[in-house]
Amino acid sequence: MNYKIHPLADVQSENIGTDTMIWQFCVILKNAKIGSNCNINCNVFIENDVVIGDNVTIKPGVQVWDGVTLEDNVFIGPNVTFTNDLIPRSKQYPIEFSKTLVRKGASIGANATIVAGNTIGENALIGAGSVVTKDVPANTVWFGNPAKQRGTINNNGEILYTKAND
Repeated sequence: MNYKIHPLADVQSENIGTDTMIWQFCVILKNAKIGSNCNINCNVFIENDVVIGDNVTIKPGVQVWDGVTLEDNVFIGPNVTFTNDLIPRSKQYPIEFSKTLVRKGASIGANATIVAGNTIGENALIGAGSVVTKDVPANTVWFGNPAKQRGTINNNGEILYTKAND
């Protein structure tokens, strides 16, 4: 075991990469896959049908539900909300949950909501508090409710152009 799990975490998965740190009060279900050199902060819940790449940071208060994939070098800010069921009903489950993909290098700001079935492109930046309701192209900056493209960003994380709010 070349990863670290805080003694107050409930980690059922053994599919965890080297140098990953899982902090207190996390729950990670048995079939979750987590890459190397990740930092899973306190109070994070990760369901079974989840794949997390290498060098991913997940800040406190995030739930990563079935059907979510986070590729390498993704940043998930505190209290980001993922969904996976577009028509949720108590005790009624879809045959398959919607898939959400967050591509390499993307960053999602605090308290953003990512509606199920969407892809966030490589190196995209989602602003804090945004509600993503559609696919986000690579190297773009989105914010608002609903989130709209407001600019572009390069691979070094420098915002190249930001549109004014409308």
